[in-house]
Amino acid sequence: MNFRGGAIKFLGTQRHYDKWLKDTERYLVKGCFAMTELGHGSDIRRMETTATYDKETGEFVINTPCESAQKYWVGGSANNATHAILFSLLYINGTNEGVHAFIAQIRDADGNICPNVHIADCGHKIGLNGNDNGRIWFDNLRVPQENLLNSVADVLSDGKYVSAIKNPEQRFAAFMAPLTSGRVDVASTAIYSSKQGLAIAVRYALTRRAFSITPDGQEVLLLDYPSHQRRLLPLVAKTCAMSCAINFLKKSYAKRTPETNKIMHVYSSALKATLTWHNMRTLQECCEACGGQGIKTENRIGILKGEFDVQSTLEGDNNLLMQQVSKALLAEYIAAQRKKSPFKVLGLEHMNDPCPIISDNLTGCSLRSIKFQTDVFYLRERHLLRRFAAEIPQYQAQGESKEKAILLSYRLGEELARAFTERTILQTIIEAEILSSDPLKDVLGLLRSMYALISIEEDSSFLQYGILSPSNFAAAKKEVMKLCSDLRPHALGIVSSFGIPDSFLSPIAFDWVEANSWGSPNSGNC
Repeated sequence: MNFRGGAIKFLGTQRHYDKWLKDTERYLVKGCFAMTELGHGSDIRRMETTATYDKETGEFVINTPCESAQKYWVGGSANNATHAILFSLLYINGTNEGVHAFIAQIRDADGNICPNVHIADCGHKIGLNGNDNGRIWFDNLRVPQENLLNSVADVLSDGKYVSAIKNPEQRFAAFMAPLTSGRVDVASTAIYSSKQGLAIAVRYALTRRAFSITPDGQEVLLLDYPSHQRRLLPLVAKTCAMSCAINFLKKSYAKRTPETNKIMHVYSSALKATLTWHNMRTLQECCEACGGQGIKTENRIGILKGEFDVQSTLEGDNNLLMQQVSKALLAEYIAAQRKKSPFKVLGLEHMNDPCPIISDNLTGCSLRSIKFQTDVFYLRERHLLRRFAAEIPQYQAQGESKEKAILLSYRLGEELARAFTERTILQTIIEAEILSSDPLKDVLGLLRSMYALISIEEDSSFLQYGILSPSNFAAAKKEVMKLCSDLRPHALGIVSSFGIPDSFLSPIAFDWVEANSWGSPNSGNC
């Protein structure tokens, strides 16, 4: 998240648009986003930077009261930023009004650090070193009253605090809304990176040969080995399904309203976490699948892994984001039970229908059917949500608070969040398949089935809670290998459909022998 208008559009009003927005969009103002602190990353409520209103001068006085309050990982701040969107606790007449956002100048137009501001580099990182992450301290930095981003709350010249949102919890949620766009961006980038790695690894596997089945026979293409298909093609299918989910997320974000902010937070949190985890696994597998070529810098996969590893914590730690997802689902369940009303949001409408029944003897045809796949994903989510909601009162009956009970039930919460996310992803690829035409519909059907069945294979909860019988679970695993064989003829077409420009791929995606020949630009022998 940076200063290029996003936070100003979300949290500012017309006075900020008129003064700042055009200059940020034209890069006349170089900005950064200063929220995270050394001592507080995900726990934003507990940040320690303070902004105290001085009604005699009409200014906010910004301070870093201790070392753990220094702003940390501020992208673009170490060398270049002139202004920051600064988040701090707002104090009015000694009362803490919670987290608020300000526009603070940290350098002048010539690049000199402003008085009362101290900036240092965060140091070398394992990746993304093109981003000059910095640390910032404030020592009685004065910020004009009009620099408070005031769409959520404002401070009048006489020091009176006003807000149309009376509930402090809802007010805090409104201030956090800009983070949703960051999670959408990160999730989108993660899938693009996965596509890039897979396009390289699959193309290499379609040209690289190793060993022969017979003594005098031709060596076999890597992708013709069932084991190689098994390591790459499920990842291709998952990436395609998640690409459909990203399209759903971006469209939902574009149509968002204040009423849907909470829903967008849940979807963006779930998909940001799941897709960035998927990206790391995909890039690692692609790197290994390319053998020694995978570790060469010029072949890019390792570089991508190093650059995007940070995504697991950027814009929110993945594990904490998934905890927020399960807590939101729990809140919806409790509200529906209390009001005796149907479920209406987050795709939970299936909870209003009779419980699905899974056949005891699934065939390959039924395993690939949309009905079975949606039914079994619905059944898992329904079971875990009810179990999660039932376990928490059990802890409360033992004297634990609700908050502690939720923490103690974290394993169920993690399983529930995963079930919700994978069901959401499955629904998005089903929608894409329904809207497609032949022969694309057939390929999407294979990808959808692979996504569903590999998700079943990778989640023990289907067996643990009796959602699938051992024989049906074994049948699903066996069907994955058949799907690998069915997808093999389409592998090149699928990765080509990703639309990755040739310049974004690598030598092993093309004529890797020529690329390594004596005298070639890459050989080092010119």
